[in-house]
Amino acid sequence: MEENALSGLGHAGTQVDGKVMQTFQKSFVQVQNILDQNRLLINEINQNHESKIPDNLSRNVGLIRELNNNIRRVVDLYADLSNSFTKSMDVSSEGDSSGALKSDGKAIHKRSRPG
Repeated sequence: MEENALSGLGHAGTQVDGKVMQTFQKSFVQVQNILDQNRLLINEINQNHESKIPDNLSRNVGLIRELNNNIRRVVDLYADLSNSFTKSMDVSSEGDSSGALKSDGKAIHKRSRPG
């Protein structure tokens, strides 16, 4: 499914190069691995909580810290992905041949409309 979602990015009006796509795919795989680990942590936390055994309950403190750290890592990965995507779109739009320059030297980007 990830492959299908990523394959559409290059057709959104701007070409996304292979290196950028590899970076996105690598990040999505990392996120999925962390989310899989979180599912296991949550299951263990729930089992420990239901057992009401003092040692298991105290172990949950560390497990919940690990879960929180994993969530922070996922947020950071998504932030990095967002920044990378924005930069790749900026770079590809700068190379757009339909752009012109204003008198101050800044680019004007025109969208071409189907005839």
